Amino acid sequence: MADNSTRHCISSFFLVGVPGLQDLHCWIGIPVCLLFSLTLLGNSSIIVTVRLEPSLHQPMYFFLCMLAVNDVAMASSTAPKMLGIFWLDAHWTDFDMCLAQMYFIHTFCIAESALLVAMAFDRYVAICMPLRYTTILTTPMVSKMGLAGVTRAVLMVLPCPLLIKRLPCYTQDVINHAYCEHMAVVKLASADTRVNRAYGISVALSVMVLDLGLIATSYIKILQAVFRLSSQNARSKALGTCAAHVCTILVSYTPALFSFLTHRIGKKVPPSVHIIFASSYLLVPPAVNPLVYGVKTRQIRDRVIGLFFPKRKISEN
Repeated sequence: MADNSTRHCISSFFLVGVPGLQDLHCWIGIPVCLLFSLTLLGNSSIIVTVRLEPSLHQPMYFFLCMLAVNDVAMASSTAPKMLGIFWLDAHWTDFDMCLAQMYFIHTFCIAESALLVAMAFDRYVAICMPLRYTTILTTPMVSKMGLAGVTRAVLMVLPCPLLIKRLPCYTQDVINHAYCEHMAVVKLASADTRVNRAYGISVALSVMVLDLGLIATSYIKILQAVFRLSSQNARSKALGTCAAHVCTILVSYTPALFSFLTHRIGKKVPPSVHIIFASSYLLVPPAVNPLVYGVKTRQIRDRVIGLFFPKRKISEN
């Protein structure tokens, strides 16, 4: 207690942005703003389209709506503060606000991973058990799967800010990052942070290993079922229904995996590279996902075109 009383306890953090590229912040803000705008426009279009079109009231599109809502929330928890740093020099953030941002970012990331697993299961049931598709993936079941994914994310991330709050006063207030990331905040504490680090790594590894394992298992089963089909046309059609989901998985997990590895074992990777990849993981997938599903899924593409260009004849074939 006596030692803590002699130390200056900070109440806010200074977010650097992209270390080494501070002179380019105004230019870096342009793609961030474009990605955020595209996220809001694209995902809102998906949500409105599915909501207004009765033919899209199916499990696959319900999961897509959940993904769109989560993408908007994930980008909104990051992009506004980043734009404030890049364009308005609003580097300072309150300690509790920093923890809140950290909590929501990681919660939405884990929820995103759970939704990708649910969408893989949807494709598995649709291709491997088509006759039971409507009886297995009912609307209540889809809702329960979405709620389970969100609940898992909320409970897994909750200990992170609580463990940080238990640490003694911080003596450093500069975060070399564009947003409040768990490990970046933990590194500023002068106390023993082994519990924080161990929990953070265990959550990241368990989510990635479990979810990627479930997705891989689903697609192994799907490939086995597809290659048992006698018709080449049937094979192509079955695999085509999975194309958008596979693209989304690659877009989501590739920068996430790179960011995770460079943050923990990439000692020689410049901080600017790590932060750009970490930010890309939060900004690129939410912006790209609607484009992927719009291009790869004819039903979505046709209805979105009809939404913005109502006089244009929409193909029904």
